[in-house]
Order: sequence, then C-alpha cells, then structure tokens
Amino acid sequence: MTVDLTFEDGLIPAIAHDAESGRVLMFAYASPEAVERTQETGLAHYYSRSREELWQKGASSGHVQHVEEIRVDCDSDALVYEVEQEGGACHTGYESCFHRTVETVERTESTVEVSTAETGEQLFDPEEVYE
Repeated sequence: MTVDLTFEDGLIPAIAHDAESGRVLMFAYASPEAVERTQETGLAHYYSRSREELWQKGASSGHVQHVEEIRVDCDSDALVYEVEQEGGACHTGYESCFHRTVETVERTESTVEVSTAETGEQLFDPEEVYE
C-alpha cells in the first residue's frame, strides 16, 4: 500500500517513542528530507523551526535515536519514530521531554496556565553537553 504523507507548510509532526519502554520521548517536526534521511540512515532526523534547518537528533550531544520503525497515522499527517534512545532525549537533560505532570489548570481569557510537578529523571547537565 502506498500513501502520500501530508506536510503542513512543509512539515509533519513526528513523535519519538521508546521502542522498549513505550514511553513518549519527544515531539518535533520532520520535513520530507528529514523523513528520507531517517529512512536512509536509521538515525532520527527532524526539522528545527527555530534554526530553520534539518538536524540529526544527537549530532552535537551524542544522544542519538536509532530508529527501528517509522509509523504513519491513519490520516497520513503524523509520524511516530520507534527508537532506541542513547542518553537523554530532551535538550534540558531529561530522559524525556515530557518530564512534568500537570497538577492544576487555570484558564484565563488568553492563556491556560498549569502548575506542574517534576516526574522525570535528569540524565545530564545541558550546560556541560552544549558548551
């Protein structure tokens, strides 16, 4: 079966999912080139909207993601990278970017404010890794 991926403004949401634990590690966007490079190399590639460039996860930190499988959702507009993560997935040093749990939610006219609790483990000091 062949499907056409839907790229909104040239990007598609991509979730990195730990293949062993099932834990969601991070969320990013992928460009067509990032998906192609991921498939070719077996290493996760994404598109950085802030830097406006293709990037390989772990290229500067060494915390690479070995992609075991790329999954496509039913609408062909989101991807899941099933990965084996080396080191921490989050640039803040945590094993997952989702290292906080929402405790309370307060909505105002223009925002939603949440209070959170740290629930993850910090694996490295980002100041030492990203000097």
